[in-house]
Amino acid sequence: MDLKPYETLQLEAPEPHILVVRLNRPHVSNALNTQMGRDLHAVWTGVTAEPGEIRCIVFAAAGEKAFCGGGDLKERHGMTDAAWRHQHEIFERAYWAQLDCPIPIIAAVSGHAYAGGLEMVLASDFAYGVAGARFALTEVAIGIMPGAGGTQTLPRIVGERRAKEIILTARPFTAQEALDWGILNRVLDTREALWEAVMDTARTIAANAPLSVRQAKRSMHFGLQMDIRTALRFEVECYNQLVGTEDRREGIASFNEKRRPVFKGR
Repeated sequence: MDLKPYETLQLEAPEPHILVVRLNRPHVSNALNTQMGRDLHAVWTGVTAEPGEIRCIVFAAAGEKAFCGGGDLKERHGMTDAAWRHQHEIFERAYWAQLDCPIPIIAAVSGHAYAGGLEMVLASDFAYGVAGARFALTEVAIGIMPGAGGTQTLPRIVGERRAKEIILTARPFTAQEALDWGILNRVLDTREALWEAVMDTARTIAANAPLSVRQAKRSMHFGLQMDIRTALRFEVECYNQLVGTEDRREGIASFNEKRRPVFKGR
């Protein structure tokens, strides 16, 4: 994928097969404005259409205070109803493109993730966070509601009753609570430890057969939206797509030859 510059994002490829997508408005807690919505949509659709050698994505943020504080309310102040809906359509498309991305996305939550920021974490495949981070879906406290997937992704992760408490109270919760409830997979004490852990996991995923990883993600993502019998059939269809690949033959050969496999994504 082309690592061209974006106004609100920073893209890096620190190691082979790993892409870092970093929110880059630290002076305003990486608040989501219209341009960031456009930039995120462009990145997620771009990596979906042309992943190239990318096998894992780390979704991070610049600065030390916040991962993302949510929508940019200063930009939204005084917006007409029509302009608000137009902007939100851009946000919707960006979040849906993130959810549909075939490449695994790990969120590295190095600071607070509120409102749309938490929805970005929920739209990732899984997330690690720093111990001091705080989380909330605060929308009902300002006259709106979560509208970038939060009312759908959160109940699927934490359960309906916990999600109702989080969303209807708008109260912040801790990284430890996020871990206990399944929003985070790991909590690390420092930002340095967080980054080391995220990159170690990204390397592990990137070292596996990329077509297998994508098909497994696809099977889980769409299978959870089906009844169990249909989902089992869908799993087999995803599995069978891998039987004729070079990577499948390489995986078996490397095992028998007692060497590391060299996967090529074909």
